[in-house]
Order: sequence, then structure tokens, then C-alpha cells
Amino acid sequence: MVTEHGHGYKSCTKEETVPRRLALVALTAATFMIILSETIVNVALRAIQDDLGFSSSGLAWVVNAYLVPFGGLLLLAGRVGDLVGRRSVFLAGIALFTAASLLSGLATGPAWLVTARFAQGVGAALTASVALAMLVTIYPEPVWRARAIAIYSFVGAGGASIGVTLGGLITGAVGWHWIFMVNVPIGVAAFALSLRVLPAGSPARHGGDRPDVAGGLLVTGGLMLLVYAIVAPRLWTFVAAAALLAAFVARQATVAAPLVPRRLVRSRQVVVANLVTVVTVAAMIGFQFLVGLYLQRVLGQSPAVAGLAMLPVTIGIAVVSLGVAGRLAARLGERPVLVGGLVAVLAGYALLTQIPVAGSYAVRVLPALLLLGTGVGLVLPTITGLAMSGATPADSGAASGLLNTTQQVGGALGLAVLVAVADGRTAGRPGSAALVDGYRLAFVVGLAFVAAGVLLALTLRRASAPATAAAAAPPVAAAARNR
Repeated sequence: MVTEHGHGYKSCTKEETVPRRLALVALTAATFMIILSETIVNVALRAIQDDLGFSSSGLAWVVNAYLVPFGGLLLLAGRVGDLVGRRSVFLAGIALFTAASLLSGLATGPAWLVTARFAQGVGAALTASVALAMLVTIYPEPVWRARAIAIYSFVGAGGASIGVTLGGLITGAVGWHWIFMVNVPIGVAAFALSLRVLPAGSPARHGGDRPDVAGGLLVTGGLMLLVYAIVAPRLWTFVAAAALLAAFVARQATVAAPLVPRRLVRSRQVVVANLVTVVTVAAMIGFQFLVGLYLQRVLGQSPAVAGLAMLPVTIGIAVVSLGVAGRLAARLGERPVLVGGLVAVLAGYALLTQIPVAGSYAVRVLPALLLLGTGVGLVLPTITGLAMSGATPADSGAASGLLNTTQQVGGALGLAVLVAVADGRTAGRPGSAALVDGYRLAFVVGLAFVAAGVLLALTLRRASAPATAAAAAPPVAAAARNR
């Protein structure tokens, strides 16, 4: 019998390789689908705006309506998975996500699309919150776990970049509706495979623990209001968001079964990894959104060409995360790799602050994209291993939910901030020069995000273990190391 909290796959023998690989395929396919949906809309936004009549500021909610519930519900969903069974939560998430994708593709107005995207975000939260936790229980051996995490990290980062390219190609060929419809066959296939190969599992209940529904509602409401306050500034929204988030923090300090186990937040590596994730993903989602608009609105590229123009980011992430990051971390340790990756992202952003009103893509944009792809390929596998280093089998769902939460919060807040900055500088000034002026200022803000990430990464212990070891270490041993 295959179980979640005792993975059930005896060892990585030849006989066990196939079912475990199929389980990895199911987990990564679902992860790819939900991450793809974060960015596949970026290049299609102009077509969506023209067709459905979105305002300039309202257009960001096509992305944020997905990111906010995704980020806000991950902690609750991860804890629910720990307590009632991860496989059930995972399958429910895929089913909801697939149905919401179909509704998004059928949208005929702004309200319909934003509502369907919100439902997609809820389904994505259920799925992503437990995917990484299931992966680390299915792969308990250090070497195989490290490889599985590397693949998982690439799928997450690569899916975000592939989404930009695929969105442009699909929009140019058959229309923006199909950037959502493409999820339907993937979702059906992932659900069927997951139903067959994922461990049935048994809940990791402890005493009378119950998921903290009130805490989940507080953090979700607080994040939604915070993003709304950034997109459409109002004093009351900032105050209400701060109050809800403060209430969530206070509740987590006193509730018997917090959404984030207190032991996790006492680990320096876990805390730093999640903070670096916030600023890195904020910068990553922000530049993909704005560069996609720049290529179309300023350089005059079609959605398909703009999508292909973003492909170097995907290639850079793939080559570095799968072929370079692990080896460098094994030799140098995670801090140098993390800092080096962030410096590469910093350099890419510095080049973006100099984008011209008219110029060559190959000379003025491509070098920045190559640096950004290389940097993200180094950063994400490293922080994934660090963020999971303090998890035990009983709370790996919570650790997975926390990491995914920081990713989605970073994406939502980063996008909201950068779009608000760009729109604020451009407002009332027509023409390409005004657009470029706004994009440049937004990239300066993104540069500051990444610089903060460098400073955070430097606080890690110099002599800490290599990232591959941290990522690969059995959760119980990792927990003991971080007590």
C-alpha cells in the first residue's frame, strides 16, 4: 500500500522507478499548468483589453484575481492537506482549476473573466499547496529527492516563462480565449494520472487539530485588500488590509494549530528563503508583464513575436536550474549560488532601466533577458531546498504552502506595485516616450526589490551546507538541524 506519510515506495530500485516517475510527472504536470496560468495572459492582455473593455488599471486584475486567492489560500490549503489528506486536496484543486479555466475561456465581459480567474486561483492554491509536500515524501532518498526538487523548481520557473511565449503564440494564432482553454486537456490528463499513481495517504492528524479556517480567511482578505490598495490607492483599504494581516499574525501566535508551525518560522534558513522568494518572484512576474507590454506597445511586435522574444528567459532557466545550479551549490554552498543568481537578476534589471523608445531587441533587450533567465535559474532551486529544509513529514504540507504563499504574494504585490508605478508616471501623457518613461521607473523599483534580496541572502550562514544537501536531506534530519 502506498501512503503519503510513509511514502510506500520501498527504494529507488528499477521496479520502483516507473511508478515514482509517473507520480513525479503527475505532480509536475499539475504544477506546470497552474504556474503557466500566471503568465500566459501577459502577452494577451492587450487583446483582452480591446475585446472586453478593461480599463488600464483594471487590466492588472486579470492577473491579480488569480494571484491573490492563490497566495492567500495556500497556507490554509497546505494545513488542510496535512490534517485531512494531501491527495484529496490535490485532486480537488485540479478539478476546480480545470473547470474555472473553461469558464475563463468562455468569458464575455470583465466581471465574468475576473470571477473565473479568482476560481482558478482557488483551485491553484489547493493543488500547489500540497504538491511539493507529496514530492518530498515520495522521494525520501537524498540523491533522488535533490533531482526531483530540481525538476520541480524548473517546472515552476520554466512554466512562468513558457507562459509568456505560449500566450503570444496562441493569441496570435487562434485568439486569447484559447490561452485558458489549453488548460482543459492538461487538467483532465493530470487528474486521471494523479488518481492512478499518487499515494492515497493517511491524514497526519495530531490530537484534535483542526485547520485554522479563521486564520485562512484573515490572511486571504488582508492580501486581497492590500493588492487592491496598491492598484487603486485608498486610505481605508490600506488600514483594513493592515488590520486583517495584523489579526492573522496575532492569531498565529496563540492558536493551537497555526497555519504555519512555529518551529518553521524559527529556522533562519526557512525565513530567509521565503523572504528572498517574495522579492525574487515580485521582480520576475513584474518584468515579464512589463516587457511583454513594451515589446508590443513600443517596439510594435505582434503577440506571437513578443512571446517568442521572451523565450531566452525560459531557455536560461532550463539550462541553469537543471544543469548548473545543483553542481555549483554542491561545490560552493547555497549562499554563494543564491547571491550570484540574485546579482545576475540585478544586472538584468539594470539593463531594463535603460530600454529605448526605439531600438534593436537583440542589442537592448535580449542581454537583459539572458541575465534574468540565468539568475532565476540559480535562485529558485536553491531557495526551494532551503525553504523545505525545516519540514518534518507531518508539516511538510505547511512548509510547501508557506513557500508557495510567498511566491504568489510576491508575484501579486510585485505586479501591483510595478504596474501602479508605471501607470502613475505615464498618466495623462500619450505616446511611446511616456510609456517607456513609466516602464523605466517601474524597473528601477524592481531593481530595488532584487537588491533587498541580495542583502537578505547575505545574512545566511557562510558555512551552511550545500543546497543540494539541504534540499535532499530527509525532513526529520533537516528539522533536527534547525531546532
